[in-house]
Amino acid sequence: QVQLVESGGGLAQVGGSLRLTCRASGMLFNIATMSWYRQGPRNQRELVAKISSQGVPTYADSVQGRFTISRDDAKFILYLQMNGLKPEDGGTYFCNLKRGSIDVWGQGTQVTVPA
Repeated sequence: QVQLVESGGGLAQVGGSLRLTCRASGMLFNIATMSWYRQGPRNQRELVAKISSQGVPTYADSVQGRFTISRDDAKFILYLQMNGLKPEDGGTYFCNLKRGSIDVWGQGTQVTVPA
């Protein structure tokens, strides 16, 4: 079973940057679509960005141009570079792996951007 471990969250100023990392165990990572989701105060989990196994990224409108998702298939690592942070970017960020019926979540990492 694949396991995902996120890191890199923390406290950032408005306009600042953070880089989130998601480390996966197992080679399934290389053929899976990988995503980052954010869970806000209403506990609704929303898609922030995803990247296909071919490396094609997709972003939520709210982060387009500020966030960059990338993957290192040799190291089984997913990244989310977050620039120009806003208070509404705060929340718990979860890494997700999808491949067919396989759907795996990490434990999440907290991002706080005080107004």
